[in-house]
Amino acid sequence: MSKGLSRMFQPRSIAVIGGGAWCRQVIVQCRRMGYGGAIWPVHPKAVEVEGYPAFARLEDLPGAPDAAFIGINRHATIEAVALLSAMGAGGAVCFASGFSEALAEDETGGDLQAALVAAAGEMPILGPNCYGFVNALDGALLWPDQHGCSRVERGVAILTQSSNIAINLTMQQRGLPIAYVVTCGNMAQTGQARIAMALLDDPRVTAIGLHIEGFGDLRDWEALAAKAHARGVPLVALKVGASEQAQQATVSHTASLAGSDAGAQALLDRLGIAPLRALPDLLETLKLLHCNGPLTGVDIASISCSGGEASLIADMSVGSALRFPALTARQRQALRAALGPMVALSNPLDYHTYIWRDAQAMAAAWSGMTGDGIALTFSIVDYPVTDPADWTCATQAALKVRAETGAPFAVVATLPELMPADVAAELMAGGVVPLMGLREALAAAEAAASLHAPDPVPVCLPGQEDATQLLDEGAAKAALAAHGLEVPRNRTARADEAAQAVEGMCGPFAVKGVGLAHKSEHGAVRLGVPAADVARVAAEIGTPEVLIEEMVSDAVAELLIGVIRDPAHGFVLTLGAGGVLTELMRDTVSLLVPAARADIAAALQRLRIAPLLAGYRGKPGADMDAILRAVEAVQDYVLAHAGTLGEVEINPLLVAPDRAVAVDALIRLE
Repeated sequence: MSKGLSRMFQPRSIAVIGGGAWCRQVIVQCRRMGYGGAIWPVHPKAVEVEGYPAFARLEDLPGAPDAAFIGINRHATIEAVALLSAMGAGGAVCFASGFSEALAEDETGGDLQAALVAAAGEMPILGPNCYGFVNALDGALLWPDQHGCSRVERGVAILTQSSNIAINLTMQQRGLPIAYVVTCGNMAQTGQARIAMALLDDPRVTAIGLHIEGFGDLRDWEALAAKAHARGVPLVALKVGASEQAQQATVSHTASLAGSDAGAQALLDRLGIAPLRALPDLLETLKLLHCNGPLTGVDIASISCSGGEASLIADMSVGSALRFPALTARQRQALRAALGPMVALSNPLDYHTYIWRDAQAMAAAWSGMTGDGIALTFSIVDYPVTDPADWTCATQAALKVRAETGAPFAVVATLPELMPADVAAELMAGGVVPLMGLREALAAAEAAASLHAPDPVPVCLPGQEDATQLLDEGAAKAALAAHGLEVPRNRTARADEAAQAVEGMCGPFAVKGVGLAHKSEHGAVRLGVPAADVARVAAEIGTPEVLIEEMVSDAVAELLIGVIRDPAHGFVLTLGAGGVLTELMRDTVSLLVPAARADIAAALQRLRIAPLLAGYRGKPGADMDAILRAVEAVQDYVLAHAGTLGEVEINPLLVAPDRAVAVDALIRLE
């Protein structure tokens, strides 16, 4: 499939099937891009289309085309795909709609899509319901509309399901060299991951940006991440939409905290793909990666001739992973030599305007902000629209810094429109990153610093049947204890036998009603009950059976450990602040199962309650090894029951200085 996609994306011959305006536009756009291969229009009646001799039938073509644009109705599309596949064509773009995306209006759409896939066989197809692709490296495209791409020698690839989003991205005026734009449509046969794997075979692709609505086959995504890392091509993604399956009604707190977005973000992190939240951020990150590649860390520096800009970038970085480290002795010495005694040295730095228009002095000062572990240095420059050439000194200084230091360096316009296109091109040619928009620049730096190798361990794939069997708390605790989870000593008894049940146990006790999902909301949890009061409390709770367990009294914090089955992303493991205020606090992190112990430990450190676990204001800390063992016990249970598990939750896990005990548990199975 990958070889077929590569043939289609770099075609020496193109067939355009259909004679409508969309098909004519494909030929027009090929001509405008300077495509040098053969173009074969196919139309049963036309003699020529846009100046090219037309063929009445596919069978009349001089050979099997490397790529075909099919711009005819959906039923005829299936017939054309079957013929192209039999001919040995490289691949096809299916423009027609009315397939699976139209199921709400036409129940035959799903059958037609299945017939289309069967007709294609081993021949790759894009779509249906998609625009196709633009290859700006070779001027080859199957694209039935306007686009903003121009020929480039190397650049980034952008993949999206949305043809309209793709058109808009090609129209960007940010100086980003786009090598490929590919739309995926319904992805009836070929998904984004497989398309991206084919593009990785082109050494002219420097980075890949993915606009993702849904992942599909997770094994394909794992293969893509591994191949991209091996090739040294960074992947970034803008994930949109919500998995309907992950929003299903569930009975745990975890479900309200770890919906599909948490699963998607956990999957991207596991794959080593940098997540982004907006299209401008996607474009600026791709530009940074194209010019510089991934950043080596999160320490950055900023220099500007205004205190307002220095304060602005410092404030805008709050809440991100980026840091402005204090200047080193070497940096201070270099800056003092360039700026004299009148400038207060700091990072971010306001160097005032003493040296403005002196490109040599500006370069010396800007160079002083590089090196010593700085992953990227920003110089904030907004070129005036009235006369951008008046600030040529800034361009010259930036190019000089890059040439003399070799350090990663960016010129940033606080407003995107204040970076002229010709200046951006000149900076980029000299290895300086021209970033447009201060917020976008910070988002790009954070994303470029977050890239890492993918986890080589495959995610655990869940079963598909509905999980409706809810184990009672005692049974859930017993099942998890068999996998190593520590639980309090407990007994389940009929309410009228509660007094006898506590014989031989140590009070005080927790007494809970059996058979209720959210016991605290029903007043069915009583704590600190003396042995003499157990019978009375059991009767007041009102359930036929009660669970009686020994209290844990030395906890320093309450945690939640939850796992839900997310068909789109695997099993989502959520760790967070537990107890009755779980949803209110919403202090959680999410991973995918299986998660390594080191990753679990790192996730716990990202919680806002991490200081409590470490020991806050002289109080004892939690037994972190015990917490990790508890998480691993839950994870072991999930792996052992992956085919039937719907969700599992421990809330709370009471963590003490010497243990971690699960005092409430929930399991839902098929």
